[in-house]
Amino acid sequence: MSQTLLSILAFVPLVLAGVLLIGFRWPAKYAMPLVFVLTALIGLLAWDMSLNRVIASSLQGLILTASILWIIFGAILLLNTLKHSGGIAAIRRGFSNISPDRRVQALIVAWLFGCFIEGASGFGTPAAVAAPLLVALGFPALAAVVLGMMVQSTPVSFGAVGTPILVGVGAGLDRTGITEQLVATGSTWETFFHLIYSRVAITHGLIGLLMPLIMVMIMTRFFGRNQSWKEGLAIAPFAIFTAFAFSLPYMAAGVFLGPEFPSMIGALVGLAIVVPAAKAGFLLPKESWDFADPKDWPSEWMGRIEMKLEEVAGKAPISVPMAWAPYLLLAVFLVISRTFPEVKAALMSLSFGWKDILGETGVSGTIEPLYLPGGILCMVVLVTFFLHRMRLSELKAAVGESSKTLLGAGFVLIFTIPMVRILINSGVNGSDLASMPVAMAQLVADSVGGVYPFFAPAVGALGAFIAGSNTVSNLMLSQFQLNAAQLIGVSGAMMVAVQSVGAAAGNMIAIHNVVAASATVGLLGREGITLRKTILPTLYYLAMAGVIALVAMYGMALSDPLMTAR
Repeated sequence: MSQTLLSILAFVPLVLAGVLLIGFRWPAKYAMPLVFVLTALIGLLAWDMSLNRVIASSLQGLILTASILWIIFGAILLLNTLKHSGGIAAIRRGFSNISPDRRVQALIVAWLFGCFIEGASGFGTPAAVAAPLLVALGFPALAAVVLGMMVQSTPVSFGAVGTPILVGVGAGLDRTGITEQLVATGSTWETFFHLIYSRVAITHGLIGLLMPLIMVMIMTRFFGRNQSWKEGLAIAPFAIFTAFAFSLPYMAAGVFLGPEFPSMIGALVGLAIVVPAAKAGFLLPKESWDFADPKDWPSEWMGRIEMKLEEVAGKAPISVPMAWAPYLLLAVFLVISRTFPEVKAALMSLSFGWKDILGETGVSGTIEPLYLPGGILCMVVLVTFFLHRMRLSELKAAVGESSKTLLGAGFVLIFTIPMVRILINSGVNGSDLASMPVAMAQLVADSVGGVYPFFAPAVGALGAFIAGSNTVSNLMLSQFQLNAAQLIGVSGAMMVAVQSVGAAAGNMIAIHNVVAASATVGLLGREGITLRKTILPTLYYLAMAGVIALVAMYGMALSDPLMTAR
């Protein structure tokens, strides 16, 4: 079989997933088992993977599934704990003091708070935390998931304290070979690496200036009583103000401080500026905006998780600062666990794993329950139990409700993530073929020639769509992107930068991220509807990243030390 046909065949599982989920609106619990079986057959028959490697990859996927379910459980448990403690009712009261306008609430909770959680944690945690919180504030479940998924864009490249850059790009490039070339020109790896992540920050910062506005416009168009783009556009001055409040410190941190803190710093500065501005009514339209009465919402908007919005009987109302304290603690615990080496090592010391599964080299999986965001979330729940003076029966009720929600997500993810691992691990095979994701990327590059920089972000997004991870996309494709840049004679640093930007945007449509976010609000089975909405901002993001890549490489003729080395 020719390389072109093999590359086309590698696309088939993704096309099938798209057709079933988006085209036929199949629930993921029916679509993903079929896609898994097809992927395994292509791996065995076309890629000549051994049956042992396919099984090992599937087992690796199941270990990763357990990690994701642990995060989902922690996010739902925190929300249900606050529901039973009366914290949710207090948070809702607090927002009426900032602004009753749902557009403002979306910008503060989904965008700014979500960006901070992404910067601290990654792992899809922002959608898992923000979506149920939005539902608790009175947003339709489907709207909450769509908004939560859209946060998986600008902050993602610097999520989890810079992991997609430090690990994804850092380990995805041939550092030894690149360093040898750089030394010959009097440059260093550190200089080249700084060029990459500073260009990631600037590119994201520019594209992200419209993301808050797009987020609000999608909300008013698809979830407003008048289904109006114009009602979203009416808050454009405040939305763009919010975007600048985040993007300017975000870009500055990316250029001057490094890849660990741009998303967190951008979000903290943004919150410090935007919340007081919203209270003062700065740049806000005269008319407030709200959803229709919940009894008029279509059934497909509704999740299976109900929020108790009244104060808890027999207890004094919780103050607004006390209600927000668990989320503040979550942010603090996440930052400490990621930035203090001693704390990180202690949390990671409890680890369960399987190295070289079934003897397959490089196919390993571990679970670190305390270090994963799920463990941090559960720690916060325990603190909240005492902080909010809860009864044991209330905590038991929260645990019971949260456990039930996991069942549906678990069934879908036990097929989705093993399918991903088969694709990624297909590079070891009897036919000496590149892995399926690299084969897909090669097909795109060979098809478009000199205009490839425009499509480079889409290749990164493809990697993230497959893996559900910016980090994994960068690990798979960074070296490929650098090689493509050298073949057409453009900046490799810029090409790797837009790879990371595209991979961040791809998280908005990554199937298992949608499943995970949907699970937190009891919305499983409607993943295709969510994908129909999030594909719009994803296309905007990739088109803008592609245009910036072309302008930077051909219009501005950006270079880097590697170009001198050639």
